[in-house]
Amino acid sequence: MAHRATQGHTPEATEGGVTDDAACEPAAPVDAPAGRETVSDWNIANALTMGRIALVPFFGWFLVARGGHDDTFRIIAFVLFAVAAITDRIDGDIARKRGLVTDFGKLMDPIADKALTGMAFVGLSLIDVVPWWATVLILAREIAVTALRFVVIRRSHGVMPASRGGKLKTFLQAVAIGFFVLPYAGAFVVIAWIVMAAAVVVTVVTGVDYVFRALSLRRTAKAA
Repeated sequence: MAHRATQGHTPEATEGGVTDDAACEPAAPVDAPAGRETVSDWNIANALTMGRIALVPFFGWFLVARGGHDDTFRIIAFVLFAVAAITDRIDGDIARKRGLVTDFGKLMDPIADKALTGMAFVGLSLIDVVPWWATVLILAREIAVTALRFVVIRRSHGVMPASRGGKLKTFLQAVAIGFFVLPYAGAFVVIAWIVMAAAVVVTVVTGVDYVFRALSLRRTAKAA
């Protein structure tokens, strides 16, 4: 145990390198260890995600304006969709490289994807480009998975981030939507339907996968 320094002597350091005199002073707030710092939800990656959500209504309006028969509006809709799709890639890369991964981002990123693709499929069905059965099937899966995410969070089983299969599904849907949105026919439509068929298959498979992942998280939480 360190002893208080007498007059004319240098105060001895206590264990941990703090002098007795310093120890008597009110403790200053201690920062969390570097490895355990809490990342703020207010960061550039999440801002890009929210920006993608903000683009959804504008994209939808240009897609269906004038019954979808205005080529200029359709091209503008395609540009907005492309920008939103690009931010989906960028926000994830920024979050991982800069250590900005948050539970908020894990939750909102797939929701932003669903809002964008959901608006696209509804709009394409409204202008008679994509049949309603395909839109209903895809939206039913997206709504079910989103509801499942919230159930998992509410029961404190953790957050289910988008899986690789989910990202593949989003990519395939985005490619198909891009071809459908462009006001061109011929080969573009053929390619769009081929990619769309693959997207529907992956959509169903990944939906089942999310159910199993949720059940796995539940079992893990009960075992803990």
